Amino acid sequence: MAGRSISFFEVTAVEFLARAADALWNPWLLGLFLATGLVYSIGSGFFQIFEFRLWWRETAGTLFRHQERTGGGLSPLQALATALASTMGTGSIAGTAAALTLGGPGAVFWMWVSALLGMMTSCGEKLLAVKYQRSGPDGQLRGGPMYYIREGMGSPLLAACFCLACVPATLAGGNLVQASSIAAGLEAAFGLPRLPVGAATALLAGLVMAGGVERIAAASSALVPVMALLYLGSGGAVILCNWEWIPQALESIVACALSPAAAAGGGVGWTVAAALRYGVARGVFTNEAGLGASAMAHGAARTDPARQGLWGMFEVFVSTLLVCTVTALAILTSGVWDPASPGALTGAPLTAAAFSSVLGRAGEGVVALSLLLFAFSSILGWSYYGQQAISFLLRREMRGTALGLYRVLFLGCTVLGAVWEGTAVWQLVDLCDALMALPNLAALLFLAPQGLRVLRAWRGGAAGRPPERKAKKKKKSY
Repeated sequence: MAGRSISFFEVTAVEFLARAADALWNPWLLGLFLATGLVYSIGSGFFQIFEFRLWWRETAGTLFRHQERTGGGLSPLQALATALASTMGTGSIAGTAAALTLGGPGAVFWMWVSALLGMMTSCGEKLLAVKYQRSGPDGQLRGGPMYYIREGMGSPLLAACFCLACVPATLAGGNLVQASSIAAGLEAAFGLPRLPVGAATALLAGLVMAGGVERIAAASSALVPVMALLYLGSGGAVILCNWEWIPQALESIVACALSPAAAAGGGVGWTVAAALRYGVARGVFTNEAGLGASAMAHGAARTDPARQGLWGMFEVFVSTLLVCTVTALAILTSGVWDPASPGALTGAPLTAAAFSSVLGRAGEGVVALSLLLFAFSSILGWSYYGQQAISFLLRREMRGTALGLYRVLFLGCTVLGAVWEGTAVWQLVDLCDALMALPNLAALLFLAPQGLRVLRAWRGGAAGRPPERKAKKKKKSY
């Protein structure tokens, strides 16, 4: 009886969460995400496309230059690393594979579309986060959707709603899902038991969290380049070894996204609507453009608002257009995916199988290690977001106790996620994402004229000044 009641509860919870999430996502929130990106894209003259050289020079072109940071704030690169640490989680590996299974190859196309438009949404988020940032009692800068919703939009209630949705989101998508992926990956690759893995993950996360945003930023700055190079390099090798299948993979992505007949041809009942739904939803989960969470990391940077907006564009470019595309193409070109067969692989095991088809046993190790790094860094980033949401909601005299309880709960969820495979977690993630996105997207649309005006002013100044390299040579000549 006990087993039946638990099973019935789990099935009922999954159904309830799935219906609630679908009611929000289909089609209202999907359209709102795309519409917000379109507003910022049209308003900026599709800045992400036609001004590619400008924003790429101001972001990627400065990656290897020394970045000085003044007290009371992170450097732009530290803020980017902290944000990327949270965005490049299991969604980049397991989420992309799951989107393929649920929505077919067409989901990848809509992931690209959402990312392309999301680049400008992310630009607006990060720009506004810095524009409306405030200094906290500890001297650290704080920014994010709750501040520009309250100050810019003039709605403390919506700001509180965003924070109330953010806290469970940090525990579900930012922790339970990530910890489960770490434990499952290490168990499959090296046979490590889940409970000790969860305990070790919680211990390491707790040590980093104890150092505040400075230590989280330092850990993220060290982890992000390593995990990005490891995963992109290995995935790129898989794709290059199967280069002759790239045209067919790209054709199936486009055809299944736009043609009902092509989607149905997969033999598993895909639809264009399913491709759109899971492509946009997983795209949002991997890059968080429009969700508002990563804007809290950027809001801690002491920098120019428009410049940090450019880093927001770069963040989406890396997390979705690079990492997720490598995952999708590695799966589609390797030939390991057979959706019509019973018990077909999905999630991280599917990605591992694609890597192993070229790299052998080492491919499983690469995916397991990448999952470990991606998920652990994501746990660190989301722990910061949860603490920022609680700090915003509560008065100063109540924050200490509440933050202490939150940290204990957060680390407890890390251990729980390692040993529990609840099917309702992904549905809960989608629901929390939707409840965070609704007030954030409303604020982004309301504040779009402000954000676009700041970007235009900066672009006008950037177009009129000489490149930094020439300016540096001029300084050396004195």
